[in-house]
Amino acid sequence: MQEIEQLNSKFGITNTLSFEQDESGFIMVLIDNGISTATVSTYGGQILSFQPKNDEHDLLYLSEHAVYEDGQAIRGGTPVCWPWFGDDVSGLGLPSHGFVRNQQWQVVQSQVLTDGSTSLTLMLTDTDESRAVWPYQFELYIEIVIGKKLTLSLTTKNTGSKAFTFTQALHTYFNISDIEQVMVSGLSSKYYLDKLDRFDLKMQVGDIAVNQEVDRIYQAAPYMVHLKDSGFKRTVAISSTGGHTTVVWNPWSETVSSIKDLDDDSYRQFICIETVNAADDNVVLAANEQHTLSAVYSVEAD
Repeated sequence: MQEIEQLNSKFGITNTLSFEQDESGFIMVLIDNGISTATVSTYGGQILSFQPKNDEHDLLYLSEHAVYEDGQAIRGGTPVCWPWFGDDVSGLGLPSHGFVRNQQWQVVQSQVLTDGSTSLTLMLTDTDESRAVWPYQFELYIEIVIGKKLTLSLTTKNTGSKAFTFTQALHTYFNISDIEQVMVSGLSSKYYLDKLDRFDLKMQVGDIAVNQEVDRIYQAAPYMVHLKDSGFKRTVAISSTGGHTTVVWNPWSETVSSIKDLDDDSYRQFICIETVNAADDNVVLAANEQHTLSAVYSVEAD
């Protein structure tokens, strides 16, 4: 793990970006650039909080019972699922959603952009341990840009001599006023795989209103969808590039009770709208090729 003093000396930005170690021992990056505030965990390469100065509410949901321990994923923010999304299909008992959300990422760059936004880039590379479960060489970068908008760019580089195939997701938890006060628009007439009904293929009719457990993989998803929250009086525009899949998930009351790092009523406080390469939308990278999956989140007052 990189040392706090070294990180602040090399990557700290005066009055804007600093590194602190929390009580769990994890390193947190604190950003306040006068436009927005944010918190990033170097463990998992994961942003945990983003709040524009003109918004009363955080964009992202973070569980009060999130576990900050090696080997455990942090529940909330924007977990990175890679190099597979969903359950492990190898039969080897590997963790769901890959292994990088449980790893310590390295800080490689921080800078102030011309518009006053702050850019932070973290990196992860293959190790003996990673190659034991996924036998490929890679470099994985996530660039997080904190400005009026939140921009995430996840870049995979194949640094080995053989091609590999992967799926991935920016598994974003959105903080909401109440699940019954939100609508997701932009996916009407799109087909989705219903994970709760044997992955049956169905078509979305109208906007999405959640009144039960939802776990859907939307295919041929559009460039942009919107999350309208009447309780918070805001709409979040979610645009993406590099993928053609959008996942919408909320566990509702029965399933949430089986998730140890969530309260029984917390399903009312978040919805996951995920930018994804999954199902038929997987990525094949030849040696020396790279691919970037990006999402931009913009908060608009209603």
